[in-house]
Amino acid sequence: VQLQASGGGLVQAGGSLRLSCAASGISFSRSAMGWYRQAPGKQRELVAAISSGGNTNYADSVKGRFTISRDNAKNTVYLQMNGLKPEDTAVYYCIKYSGNYIYARVPSIDYWGQGTQVTVSS
Repeated sequence: VQLQASGGGLVQAGGSLRLSCAASGISFSRSAMGWYRQAPGKQRELVAAISSGGNTNYADSVKGRFTISRDNAKNTVYLQMNGLKPEDTAVYYCIKYSGNYIYARVPSIDYWGQGTQVTVSS
């Protein structure tokens, strides 16, 4: 199993980035996927999730700014991040849920990707 995240980088506040996560070794179209992030000195937090059927769930801090989507033909999940703020600076991780329920406070996660750094300058 491999979850290969890409698309991170350095951007100014107010800018945009799109993260991609290419999955292999899983039944992608039947999998709920998501993005977590971890800022320095903080715990990992769920950013966004998408079920196999396309239902989505977002952290309150990113609602209206971030959009999660998926392309089952490409086995890829995306995170479009607009209106970036310095507090969005973190390592972003792609994850695969154990089931298809994306609203649990403590999700059950099968796999984590390697992470991609997002840095937002003020």
